[in-house]
Amino acid sequence: MRFSPRIFLKPLFKADDLCVIYAEHRLFLLPRKGVFMHFLTSLAVICLSALLLGSICSKIKLPPLLGMLIIGIVLGPYVLDLISPSILGISADLRELALIIILTRAGLNLNLKDLKKNGISAVLLCFLPATAEILGYVLLGSLILRLPVLDSAILGSVMAAVSPAVVVPRMLKLKETGYGTDKGIPDMIMTGASADDVFVIVLFTSLTAMSTGGTFSWNIVWQVPVSIILGIGAGIAIGLLFVLFVKRFHIRDSIKVILILSIAFLFVALENALEEWVAYSGLLSVISFGAVVFAKHEVCAKRLSGKFSRLWVFAEILLFVLVGAEVNIGYALNNCGIIICVIILALVFRMAGVFLCVAFSKLNMKERLFCMIAYSPKATVQAAIGAVPLAMGLACGQIVLTAAVLAILITAPVGAFLSDLTYKKLLTKSAVSDGVPC
Repeated sequence: MRFSPRIFLKPLFKADDLCVIYAEHRLFLLPRKGVFMHFLTSLAVICLSALLLGSICSKIKLPPLLGMLIIGIVLGPYVLDLISPSILGISADLRELALIIILTRAGLNLNLKDLKKNGISAVLLCFLPATAEILGYVLLGSLILRLPVLDSAILGSVMAAVSPAVVVPRMLKLKETGYGTDKGIPDMIMTGASADDVFVIVLFTSLTAMSTGGTFSWNIVWQVPVSIILGIGAGIAIGLLFVLFVKRFHIRDSIKVILILSIAFLFVALENALEEWVAYSGLLSVISFGAVVFAKHEVCAKRLSGKFSRLWVFAEILLFVLVGAEVNIGYALNNCGIIICVIILALVFRMAGVFLCVAFSKLNMKERLFCMIAYSPKATVQAAIGAVPLAMGLACGQIVLTAAVLAILITAPVGAFLSDLTYKKLLTKSAVSDGVPC
């Protein structure tokens, strides 16, 4: 048999797995270091290092997610490159899974009766602060970052969401300890944060569709209300059927968790399937589903919330490590100063929006100030969708991702720290919390 050198030219790696090295006037194609990392080995490195740095952050009173994000940047392809390409390849799906878990947990803790204590303020918090911040980004992005108006709006739609990962655990803590519960402040903020995220995600989807299409579409005017109505309606209907099912048939809580996750996945899949015909929000269905379970079967909802809080431990690691791995550290360092200025100025717009929401409520000035502080952290949604414009090939993709990561690094620790520092001083402790004397 004749020897052919071509058998040695069979590629051992995909093109995406190669890096280009230029040395001594010659080009070399070498496999990325992450290629040599086995999927499970890489996952173990991610979890162990994220837990370690996350626990260190907790010790110094910072959100653990901050450490996880830093670990993602360090292990990612732009620094040490120790994350397997097979993990990076499903990064978007894993981030979406984490978002579904935290929103399900938020829904299972959502007490709609307490929202009546604040009436219109609770409704306004669902969209007004986000709208104010997006307008801020449209203005600042055009003037300071020199972005087109549509790109500035896309940036604002990513940045305007408040973080359930930071807000929800702290509001649950307030409910357990009784701070602000007399006026329904924890539930108002938690509900507003969840609906705020859905509102922003719907806008983001519409704006990115417009950007790829190249023309303005008036469909955005009706898509938002339609998606909200259909999302809530589907969540309520399936939630009622689920409650009837679990009351009729006795099943273990672990099986209920699997059922709820499967239903949540189907809600999101339905959104993708219907996007060409009708606007529908699968994430809003997830939240409203959990709220119905809480309203109709509170004991079950509280038990299931505990199960989801355990799932969130792993999901949180994946979410923040993987978004950190997407960051181009060189670009971020070169442009961080001006982007940070824009983030801080846009937060002023957001806080003004929050103040308008609660200006005519029964809350006193201290309680209004706490709402403004608690409604500022960014993390979950920015981690979940911050890399999407870059993956879509949009011109604003790199700056959106960089801004999303910088916003997490700044607002998550500062917002969490200020919330923990001020809630005892700004809120009144009730005599009873969840039926237990305080």
